[in-house]
Amino acid sequence: MAKAINVSEQRQRVLNPSPALGSWLRRGAFFILLLALWQVLAMTGIWPDYLFPGPLAVFGALVAGFQGGQFLQASLVSLQRLAIGYSISLVIGVVLGLLIGRVRLLEETVGSLILGLQALPSVCWLPLAILWLGLSEQAIIFVVVMGALFSITLGVDAGVKNTPPIYLKAARNLGARGVALSAQVILPAAMPAILNGLKQGWTFAWRSLMAGELIYFSLSLGNLLQTGRDLNDASQVMAVMVVIIVIGVTIDRLVFAPFERRVRSRWGLQG
Repeated sequence: MAKAINVSEQRQRVLNPSPALGSWLRRGAFFILLLALWQVLAMTGIWPDYLFPGPLAVFGALVAGFQGGQFLQASLVSLQRLAIGYSISLVIGVVLGLLIGRVRLLEETVGSLILGLQALPSVCWLPLAILWLGLSEQAIIFVVVMGALFSITLGVDAGVKNTPPIYLKAARNLGARGVALSAQVILPAAMPAILNGLKQGWTFAWRSLMAGELIYFSLSLGNLLQTGRDLNDASQVMAVMVVIIVIGVTIDRLVFAPFERRVRSRWGLQG
């Protein structure tokens, strides 16, 4: 009987592949069709090749960029800047968010200011950074910090304010105060909201970095975008865009997605 059930289960798996496999197949088919349509449009000759290259030309520029070492070196430079700027904004944002969420005076003053600054596009900090710091490494990192800081701060603030009061009451009854209360109770309870702020902050930091690098002359992904534009080389521009997208998706999948799964599982938020 058990053997018959096993055979039936195996047959069911063959006839009904896993939802994950079906999702990957649909995605693959979509991107293949998209590439085919792109190639057909490029072959029509409506636009000159240097303005609208096909996917094969972009792939060739991608291969040439990595073979020459430019794309790899530029990626490492950009990632280093991102790591420095995001780390600074992470430390400041977590501390500031905790203080705003716990101190009413700071919420009414600094919190209101940050809420307003959050609406300001991060690229608006670029002219000010150049005026203060010149065309320098520090100016780019400043723009990255300002791009990520407010999202992280508001995410932590929202998480702190949404911490169930019963958690705080129980912790205080057990003697938790000050730093211990924040580190052992508030931060873990606020983690789902904090994670949203961290992801949004990372996205804004990555965008801010590309904007800052467009006007800086050292080798970087943003600088390669600008070089491609100066040379009227759309193949290079699109190839660099592909690298930027791949890096962004990879960081999201390898860093944030596992963390998000653990947080959602711990708090019973899994679908």
